[in-house]
Amino acid sequence: MAHFDIRHLTFSYPTAPDRRCLDDVCLTVEKGEYVALCGKSGSGKTTLLRHLKSVLTPHGIRSGDILFDGKPLAQADLREQSARIGYVMQNPDSQIVTDKVWHELAFGLESLGCDQKVMRLRVAEMANYFGIQSWFHRDVAELSGGQKQLLNLASIMAMQPDVLILDEPTSQLDPIAASDFLNTVRKINRELGTTVLITEHRLEDIFHAADRVVVMDEGRIVAAAAPKEVGAALYARQDDLFAAMPAPMRIFYGTGHQGADCPLTVREGRSWLSAMAEGRVLHDTPGEEAPYEEPEDPALQLKEVWFRYEKDSPDILKGVSFSVPRGSLFAIVGGNGTGKSTTLKAICGICRPYRGKVLIDGKPAARYKDLFRGNLAMLPQDPQSLFVKKTVREELGEMCRDTAQIAAIAETCEITHLLDSHPYDLSGGEQQRAALAKVLLTKPRLLLLDEPTKGLDSFFKRKLARVLRRLQGGGVTVVMVSHDVEFCAENADLVSMFFDGQLLTTNTPRRFFARNSFYTTAANRMSRHLFPGAVTAEHVMALLKENNL
Repeated sequence: MAHFDIRHLTFSYPTAPDRRCLDDVCLTVEKGEYVALCGKSGSGKTTLLRHLKSVLTPHGIRSGDILFDGKPLAQADLREQSARIGYVMQNPDSQIVTDKVWHELAFGLESLGCDQKVMRLRVAEMANYFGIQSWFHRDVAELSGGQKQLLNLASIMAMQPDVLILDEPTSQLDPIAASDFLNTVRKINRELGTTVLITEHRLEDIFHAADRVVVMDEGRIVAAAAPKEVGAALYARQDDLFAAMPAPMRIFYGTGHQGADCPLTVREGRSWLSAMAEGRVLHDTPGEEAPYEEPEDPALQLKEVWFRYEKDSPDILKGVSFSVPRGSLFAIVGGNGTGKSTTLKAICGICRPYRGKVLIDGKPAARYKDLFRGNLAMLPQDPQSLFVKKTVREELGEMCRDTAQIAAIAETCEITHLLDSHPYDLSGGEQQRAALAKVLLTKPRLLLLDEPTKGLDSFFKRKLARVLRRLQGGGVTVVMVSHDVEFCAENADLVSMFFDGQLLTTNTPRRFFARNSFYTTAANRMSRHLFPGAVTAEHVMALLKENNL
């Protein structure tokens, strides 16, 4: 018997009754299955997942049936659903309800009326299983985004659910934390037999692990098959979503290869490349990049910036110093909790350093009378913090009254069809695009972006890259904090590593990523034994064609 049997599910939000977010969806999820759900932002993934737990089901116009263990989902009361259906949300802060880590681990079990001895055993077991003993007694507020998300997963698994639903769980995690988190999810599925249904834009770590990949587009399921079959089908019809496939698969098809030998993982891709190149002498340089030099007239400069949140608390920023060349796209990468977002807040004055200087166009930021009008703008990590109106149109109108400008920026960010929607009815990726449009209407010269690709599909990431290039062409300088190393490798002019409250090193993308083991791209890990300087799938494909492989 299947865990979920979704039959002809159709749904529309009340603010847009004519737009079907789910359109005649039929899907069966078997017990113990690992199902990966993918698609463009706004394709209906999150809306579908929220229908699988009654308390999260959005309000709107709905038809169709959802069966859980052969019975209508509505017949399972909230207690049964809480115990048997675990749900990890995209934003870890949306799910945490207590102040201490151990309180959070026990909260769900307490709510179910679990016996105290059993509760203590399960909490201890989960703390050991997930390796969180060292921060068992810490305040939740002190945890990084990755730690909070791991805590959410551990708290849910303490209730021993039959089904685990995860909605973009790694959107706020650095590459190492994301890989560890997704490996833990796979381990739960493999060793505990828990059914997993996960939606994720970062497909490198889940695509190969899935039993089935389900592709959604405009509220419909357009493909549902084994990973290799889905990749072949998307490539055959030249679907935009093929750009989201793992790098080994994109390189395989992009160089004209076909068939069942298509690699899914970095390891398989490395073996495939080695077999093709055996005995060959290869040309292995994808073009040279000039080394990074400090700019003489930077658009932004930080000099020995120190900051702490409380007087007696540890320093978050510890002498941060760097210069950003005018008109460049300057990317900052690093682990969760190292101080990247705090640096952006220090630049725009939200966090005031107790020592050091922040210079914008050579002038101290504190001396600007109207810093946020025509000078500086920031897109925060949580786009909802910018939303105060009832529709997207009103949100944009708050920044600019020129309807022509609003229409142009809405078209640029591809939200024209969403203008009359409530911002909170949008998907995570759509909210990100709406927030970006609102920020761009201030016409900044310096644009700060905190995780701008969070929740965005690969298709709109390319669109975002073009938007940023146009802004740079108009003289705008962009400083971006990101966990998306693929996006940084493809689009940044300079990349910096942040660690322990300091910016350690800055270099061009190829020089930066080619030297790293973990903070690098899948394409580089797959091909570095043959092409050490290649860091993107495009680099690898170009070199394979040059070498006639």
